[in-house]
Amino acid sequence: MAISGRQNPSSDARLFKLCPFWSSRNGLLSSNHSEANVQRSSKTVSSVARSLLPPRRRLRLDPSSYLYFPYEPGKQVRTAVRLKNTSKSHVAFKFQTTAPKSCYMRPPGGILAPGESLIATVFKFVEQPENNEKLSDQKHRVKFKIMSLKVKEGVDYVPELFDEQKDLVTVERILRVVFIDPERQSPALEKLRRQLAEADAAVEARKKPPAEAGPRVVAEGLVIDEWKERREKYLARQQVQAVDSV
Repeated sequence: MAISGRQNPSSDARLFKLCPFWSSRNGLLSSNHSEANVQRSSKTVSSVARSLLPPRRRLRLDPSSYLYFPYEPGKQVRTAVRLKNTSKSHVAFKFQTTAPKSCYMRPPGGILAPGESLIATVFKFVEQPENNEKLSDQKHRVKFKIMSLKVKEGVDYVPELFDEQKDLVTVERILRVVFIDPERQSPALEKLRRQLAEADAAVEARKKPPAEAGPRVVAEGLVIDEWKERREKYLARQQVQAVDSV
């Protein structure tokens, strides 16, 4: 006895052949769905990979990890750090410190073209050590941070750039303080003196007015002489006309 609810397989096959659009549509939907899953998974993997990889540096710092200050308690001392743009784009940099009341940097920020370098001066007031405070405790208290941001050519530097695009900001380095004895010769002290002398020379160069692009003094003198000659001829003609009128 045949069961009435049972379908003939041959009829299903004939129905499937009559409606091939169903098969192609289902295959297309499944293909699009699988591609979307692959794209989502690839984006997830790439985001995880970016979070695990170290940030790509745009600036090279010298010194790269420490800022060396002469240890002179009760005085304002200074050090220098060189920043060089090693990327292929313009880069804005900004300086921050955990002790803004006793430390500052000149310049505090700016924009470097590809391959351009700049030497900045960092000032710090060295506090007198407290009763049981060690020198190591005082040097680890203050840290300096250099941040970078890729910008377009021609953009003017303003500190707000780092707030508007904070997701694209890279922390280049966190520099720690190291005090050195100014009375004791050392490679670190010699290098510090060279960098400070270079920083002072750069400041003096920025103070000089730019060279004038106008005509040279000789050209200006020729123009003045020609004007005098024309004026003398004009006055001579005026005198002749006055005599003739009399």
